[in-house]
Amino acid sequence: MSDPLSALLLGILEGLTEFLPVSSTGHLLIAQHWLGARSDFFNIVIQAGAILAITLVFRQRIWQLATGLGERDNRDYAMKLAVAFLVTALVGLPVRLAGWELPETVTPVAWALILGGIWMILAERIAERRGDATHVTWTVAVLVGLAQVVAGVFPGTSRSAAAIFMAMLAGLGRRSSATEFVFLVGIPTMFAASAYAFLELWKDGGLGGEAWGDVALAFAAATATGFVVVKWLLGYIKRHRFTGFAVYRIVLGAALLLWLPAGD
Repeated sequence: MSDPLSALLLGILEGLTEFLPVSSTGHLLIAQHWLGARSDFFNIVIQAGAILAITLVFRQRIWQLATGLGERDNRDYAMKLAVAFLVTALVGLPVRLAGWELPETVTPVAWALILGGIWMILAERIAERRGDATHVTWTVAVLVGLAQVVAGVFPGTSRSAAAIFMAMLAGLGRRSSATEFVFLVGIPTMFAASAYAFLELWKDGGLGGEAWGDVALAFAAATATGFVVVKWLLGYIKRHRFTGFAVYRIVLGAALLLWLPAGD
């Protein structure tokens, strides 16, 4: 397969899986097994494309919050977004510097997919018994921030899945409300994580030798695909549970354990 086609497929895959609760890491692990491993810079860029996509999807909501801080509800919501981000940053940075992260290899990713899928099914059932609350509390904000840290330590967990279901268990029972809050928190979180990873790579001299045409193609594909997927997901969860995604995770995790070498 040609390099441009491989880059295009990886960009599409990143856009498809970054914000669905199925783990983009697990999917890219499979894809790069067949399409060839890409550089850390390439992976950072396609993730940036997915972040741009979700920023575009929520551009009106972001503008509403930014220009409406004089209103109590907007100010309260924005402050809770800030708290969730700060919790992630203040806890996550020391964790990263300490090197507390499982490797992105088959066995830990596969088990994170399977256990995460089981947890999603149980968590959604528990959350449904607590009602359809839409108010974001300070507890929700703090726990969403911590859930993002956990997802960073355990590749394959899925940042969106960990945070959405933590929000629902903490009292934000409506799926659409939990998803919106988590996705909005994810914008500064993922931009900061990508920028930090880029700086680390730059300091280590890992930015040379890129096929810039392939990188640009993958970035555009991740952005376009991510935009469509997020728009679809926001409509889907208004009428459906996350159960299908949970089952898919379990099947994918089992497939990884069965068919890919453990060291990949």
